[in-house]
Amino acid sequence: MFTCNLLQEDDTEMDVDAAAPITQISIKHGLPEIEIYCYLLVLIFLIDQKKYDEAKACATASIARLKNLNRRTVDVLASRLYFYYSYVYELTNSLAEIRGNLLALHRMATLHHDELGQETLLNLLLRNYLHYNLYDQAEKLRSKAPRFEAHSNQQFCRYLFYLGKIRTIQLEYTDAKESLLQAARKAPTTARGFRIQCNKWAIIVRLLLGEIPERTVFMQKGMKKALTPYFELTNAVRVGDLELFRAVADKFASTFSADRTRNLIVRLRHNVIRTGLRNISISYSRISLADIAKKLRLDSENPVADAESIVAKAIRDGAIDATIDHANGWMVSKETGDVYSTNEPQIAFNSRIAFCLNMHNEAVKAMRFPPNSHKEKESAEKRRERLQQEEELAKHMAEEDDDDF
Repeated sequence: MFTCNLLQEDDTEMDVDAAAPITQISIKHGLPEIEIYCYLLVLIFLIDQKKYDEAKACATASIARLKNLNRRTVDVLASRLYFYYSYVYELTNSLAEIRGNLLALHRMATLHHDELGQETLLNLLLRNYLHYNLYDQAEKLRSKAPRFEAHSNQQFCRYLFYLGKIRTIQLEYTDAKESLLQAARKAPTTARGFRIQCNKWAIIVRLLLGEIPERTVFMQKGMKKALTPYFELTNAVRVGDLELFRAVADKFASTFSADRTRNLIVRLRHNVIRTGLRNISISYSRISLADIAKKLRLDSENPVADAESIVAKAIRDGAIDATIDHANGWMVSKETGDVYSTNEPQIAFNSRIAFCLNMHNEAVKAMRFPPNSHKEKESAEKRRERLQQEEELAKHMAEEDDDDF
């Protein structure tokens, strides 16, 4: 039984049956799918009208009704209700209130083998944890959640995006880059906001890896304005100018805070210094540590000592090929050799080949085949062989009969 309150908000008169009250009409229907669908329509309407308190009440009532149902025909509608249930609480900044309910719903969907509900609720729980920066709890949930084949491309894209964010915070930049780029590629072209967020995080991760994103990344249709702060940040990292990097970080501080990438940008300071040091080592065969500190614009109490430690760490990590003359306070750069005599071309080609192979494997996995097509083909071949054998046997028997005659 589904009860719907119909309130007359305007002054126009309506012709109604006197036996039925205007304020409340009871609708009886035997199918719970109709009831859940009505809940969904009312919830979307209340969210569009920005009546969030009423929407929260409607969402809570719909979830309570869903807990009493165990019908596979309701799974698709239920997944949509889960999304709007979390969305209305996010709009009112009260996501923490429903975390327990989401965990209970995810457990129920797992017991009912509702895979679409499982992936929807898993993404909602990951979003809930990441909203409050609970990255460790999000990773524990993700690692222990049951694994299954993705049913919805949109939910799979969201999962990849959240996985990329978790990997970025955990300093696993290579895995984070792969997840974020894959989410951006698989996302529908109409989901521009989602693709913008994926590209923002992917740009930061690539900068942390020491890569410089191509200019075409920032010039994508509909994304140029949103990616402008990250374009200027990339330019500062590419040049290796610490002062320019600070200016860009301060200029777009509000944007980076809204995107929740400010903490990651703080990590980029070391990359900026290393890039500037690499440019210096290429330009000068010998340069004093004091001049390095001036060119890098180090603003510490003892810039020469800081420059010496930075150069020593860069040499140890293999970022530059140089030596330090501690007696004279110099950095002596070695002659740059032929890059093709090193393993760098092999590493670059290997990464490209691995990317192409992974894309090929994903395309093969995404292909759809008729069920039991290989078995039908085998049975048809066996049937053909059997008929051929029967024909040969019949001919042989006919020939024997002719001989006897």
